[in-house]
Amino acid sequence: MSVGQQVVVVGGGVIGAACAHYLTAAGARVTIVEKGRFAGACSHANCGLVTPSHVLPLAEPGVLRNAFGALFAKNAPLMVKPRGDWALWSWLTHFAMRCNHEDMLASALGIQPLLNSSRSLYADLIEREGLDCEWQTKGLLFVYQTAAGMEHYAETNKLLNEVFDAGAKRISGEELENFEPALKPGLAGAWFYEHDAHLRPDKLMRAWRIKLEGRGVTIREQCEFLGLSRDNGEVVGVRTTQGELPADAVVVAAGALTPLLAEHLGCPIPIQPGKGYSLTMPRPRVCPTYPMLLPEHRVAVTPMDSGYRLGSIMELAGYDTSLRPERMKLLRGGASHYLREPYCEPVEEEWYGWRPMTYDSRPIIDRSPAAKNVWIAAGHNMLGLSMAPATGKLVAELVLDRTPHLNPRPYRVGRFD
Repeated sequence: MSVGQQVVVVGGGVIGAACAHYLTAAGARVTIVEKGRFAGACSHANCGLVTPSHVLPLAEPGVLRNAFGALFAKNAPLMVKPRGDWALWSWLTHFAMRCNHEDMLASALGIQPLLNSSRSLYADLIEREGLDCEWQTKGLLFVYQTAAGMEHYAETNKLLNEVFDAGAKRISGEELENFEPALKPGLAGAWFYEHDAHLRPDKLMRAWRIKLEGRGVTIREQCEFLGLSRDNGEVVGVRTTQGELPADAVVVAAGALTPLLAEHLGCPIPIQPGKGYSLTMPRPRVCPTYPMLLPEHRVAVTPMDSGYRLGSIMELAGYDTSLRPERMKLLRGGASHYLREPYCEPVEEEWYGWRPMTYDSRPIIDRSPAAKNVWIAAGHNMLGLSMAPATGKLVAELVLDRTPHLNPRPYRVGRFD
């Protein structure tokens, strides 16, 4: 496709924004079509972590054995809501089949290039574009309450260090009290990933929108995708509730909603919506310096310049729109085991979002079987923010027939056949 061509991006989250950014930087004209508000879904109030440390997929050896008993418990941080949904049970079956060492490494070798590329691209993007998003490069703490948890993760860290050169610094419980005074005494210790970063996602998206519109990107909100118009087998337009938009190419970056467009994409999209929650509030008086994950309670803690956020939880509950108070209670309760002041009032926002979960933890970044000028960029699991710049750059390279900066093979849609 030549420079100056019209590209319609379906989806106004962080992946759609990144695709629009790199497409326009390469000379394309871009319109973003968003069913709701731009950045109004999973890109709004996630925990804002940019994590090259998160190399390993969710499907690891032993994960089912360790978590199965809690999967169907109502108050478990990781929960499956049983329902008569063939797509869910197919997804869970394929997930279970990948809980082995060989498949874990295969997925990780696809995950790491996107994470490392994005971490580098973020630094350049934020400096070059002047994006005001509270970008901080302080690293990330994995904090453990128990010695057993700390030692179990030591094996994971050894693998990350030896195979992926992505190991962490070990911090003992005694050292931890001085390293992060906001933590309670008596914890087992932590692992510190010094190359991770964090930002405030809603501010990133507001700043990015201003830059995109300044470069000529049209953003159509409350504009629902209805279908593709074709001429001689090639897509020439996108039908929407606001009329038809001409298109030389289409990029579908609709996150967890992408499976609902499968008939238009010519292939099944094995993505499940993984519901996560967050609480946003002012910074507590004793506020952490470092963002942290509390793996034993599945809670993330993000101190931001303008606020403080608790988040995480994973519910495979379909497209459930309820905001459940008991899930918010789990976030508060989990953080209470670790922090001197785990939360404070007033709570400024209670939020949920649907993460687009693939069973191998790798996204789909590939041409759609539906037409040679339709592309898919979806399925980034819990790492959409962390993978966005590299995804956007790779999509622009593929759409415009440029040499890709990453090998696209791990993200092909055909791997699910």
